[in-house]
Amino acid sequence: MPEPAEIAPSGETARRTRFRELLGRAADPDGFVPFDRCMEVALYGEGVGFYERERSPFGRSGDYYTAAHVTPLFGRTIAERVRSVAATLPSETPCRVLEVGPGDGTLGESIVHGLSREKRAGERFEYVLVERSRNLSERAFERVSAAGESAGIPVRVSGGVGADGPFQGVVIANELLDAQPACRLLWDGERWKELGLEITPSRYAPATRARERPVPPPALPPAPAPETIFEVSPMAEAIVREVADHLLAGLFLVLDYGMEESELLVAHPFGTLAAVRRHENVDDPFEEPGACDLSVFVNFTRIRAAAATAGFRELAFRSQAEALGAWGYPALLEEAVRSAPSAEAEVRLRLASKNLLFGFERFCALELAPSGIVRGRPGAT
Repeated sequence: MPEPAEIAPSGETARRTRFRELLGRAADPDGFVPFDRCMEVALYGEGVGFYERERSPFGRSGDYYTAAHVTPLFGRTIAERVRSVAATLPSETPCRVLEVGPGDGTLGESIVHGLSREKRAGERFEYVLVERSRNLSERAFERVSAAGESAGIPVRVSGGVGADGPFQGVVIANELLDAQPACRLLWDGERWKELGLEITPSRYAPATRARERPVPPPALPPAPAPETIFEVSPMAEAIVREVADHLLAGLFLVLDYGMEESELLVAHPFGTLAAVRRHENVDDPFEEPGACDLSVFVNFTRIRAAAATAGFRELAFRSQAEALGAWGYPALLEEAVRSAPSAEAEVRLRLASKNLLFGFERFCALELAPSGIVRGRPGAT
């Protein structure tokens, strides 16, 4: 890769220089930067990260879209699940709906509209946004607070899952864990090695070195095929533990794309790292640092193990489409179709529904509750 200062506009030159500075700080003394640190800078580095840009990455005019951007019925169906949980919780205090990584607020807006169907919704619910990107936090709050004002539901921003202490309610993580920095490991036939970048005076070069940092349990897969690449996200697993430490009663809902570990090793032996810009795959994510989204498939085997160790009880683990069906999506769709103002609007609704149910086939829904407390009827096992 050329030196960041070459053939670039002045603003871009400054940004690339800043990226190189931050990456250098993350490097080990020998100049090696483990991939999770590279990913942290590329996504969240102050002033240079993908999620720190002024331009929104979401929607058809951005870099990618989520299920919430396909149809508001996605969020309204989640709201039905939230209402089922709230019905089982004590009414003396509001049911806190805490969305971690709310993006541009599209999902939160739909959920709040869905919660407004509840009698005295303003007394029953509060909606809290936890977003580490300042730009996205402001966008999300503007959008969701407008919906909250209309519904009478208070909306606010919080500094973290546990910033306000223990609580009861529902924590929602939609397409959050896939965007957490991940270690990339290579099996060389005898041992796991760590992948990353080497910073040289003229470029960033892919590099491999012996693994020095321990990986939290469970153990790494034993002796896969040589050259297998395997991703682990200790930060994603830490989010699960953080929620477990603060959610007293209710539900933790994880919606994301991923597989069980055994499936990942077979289906993706060279790893699942994806770099996307303007809805197109990017071959070299560090050719234009911070200009594309980086993500890896969620290893649900490790996430479920982390949840069990943290004290969660697993209520359900299934495809996102199956979960939506259990939470009432078909009835909401038919209600929306009956209210459609025109035949064209009805067709759009049905096409969006088809996209949601069949275009997100790799997405899973994991429902977790504090150990020994089964909350809500739909989805409980």
